[in-house]
Amino acid sequence: MTDFWTRHLPTLSALERELAPVFAGIEERAFLNHARVLQAFHEHHIGEHHLHGSYGYGHDDLGREALESVFAQVLGGEAALVRPHIASGTHAIASALFGVLRPGQELLFVTGHPYDTLEEVVGVRGEGDRGSLKDWGVKYREVDVRDYADPAEAPWDEWLRPETRLVQIQRSRGYSWRSSIPVAQIAEIVKAVKARRPDIVVFVDNCYGEFVETQEPCHVGADLMAGSLIKNPGGGLVPTGGYVCGREDLIEKVACRVFTPGMGRELGATMGFNRLAFQGFFLAPHVVSQSLKGAILTAHALAKTGLQVSPAADEARTDIIQALRFESREKLITFCQAIQAACPIDSYVRPEPARSPGYGDEVIMAAGTFAEGSSIELSADGPLREPFVGYLQGGLAYSHNKLALASLLNHFGEGIFDA
Repeated sequence: MTDFWTRHLPTLSALERELAPVFAGIEERAFLNHARVLQAFHEHHIGEHHLHGSYGYGHDDLGREALESVFAQVLGGEAALVRPHIASGTHAIASALFGVLRPGQELLFVTGHPYDTLEEVVGVRGEGDRGSLKDWGVKYREVDVRDYADPAEAPWDEWLRPETRLVQIQRSRGYSWRSSIPVAQIAEIVKAVKARRPDIVVFVDNCYGEFVETQEPCHVGADLMAGSLIKNPGGGLVPTGGYVCGREDLIEKVACRVFTPGMGRELGATMGFNRLAFQGFFLAPHVVSQSLKGAILTAHALAKTGLQVSPAADEARTDIIQALRFESREKLITFCQAIQAACPIDSYVRPEPARSPGYGDEVIMAAGTFAEGSSIELSADGPLREPFVGYLQGGLAYSHNKLALASLLNHFGEGIFDA
């Protein structure tokens, strides 16, 4: 065994003892979430016959229908679309937006600027006439409810215009230093919007948030939410896919966008997908707890070296992302290279900054994962722009996060994080 894996063990064990109350809270939430998942499996009488997939058109796929019923119950929606045909979280979000919005209507993003890969979807970046919402005549504005101490204090009467059809909330921080949006705050946003305009659809980008808290956005009144199956809800087993969950009429609109009008949810072969999707969803609350513990240990350790971290180890969390502010291009690159060196796949590869589809800046990514882009597996990334923040997420096993933290300490050495 490489010496540095064990050299830092006494230090890490001491840090774990300091974090014992925080870890206990995570385990309690994981237990409650796991109980909710298990109850849904029982109530829908999930059996061996549900684990097999379909081929061809995929009509009458009992497993797919049962899987979507389980997702809907656990996540608090009336219905869900859970499919391998949805390629990513951005694809799920875009499908929801294009499914609901019509020309002349407006999308109001209320949590600041959207994540980089949505910029070309809404039409604020990229070439014209490639099928963005802007190309289809959908208007777009952005405001930030986080500028107000309480969502109720925001100027909603000014923000909500006659043409506003959909209000979108991004639960995670994305590529920003600002805080994520907890479910309790989502509830306040929903309340404020619906009090003025019950017809407006409140949609939540739920990526990285599933099972971090004991409620999801649809539990507190969101009409629609979407995410990726190679993030939290896939439990590290699902090799591809995404989901949209919420009101039944809206889910049918989204399905008609993903597939085709007139067929909607009735279409889409699952082949070998169902077994992995059921098993991954069952494991997801535990896997998310492992990821959270790893992020918290990393934040606690690196904060002691003087690095700025967000959230702090003892702060409440609503997603699995840990932001680390390096202030220099070189340190951000070294951080990602250290994480890559601790991955099980391609540990010998040295990641370098590059342009990536959907991103406006150079991005560096560490992702030695079993499924490409699976960020419930231990991974890290960051755009090469000031203030050079790295984003750590994932970890199927807490022990792997500890090993990665040892790799970080080994790569950087004592004092390297000092400003």
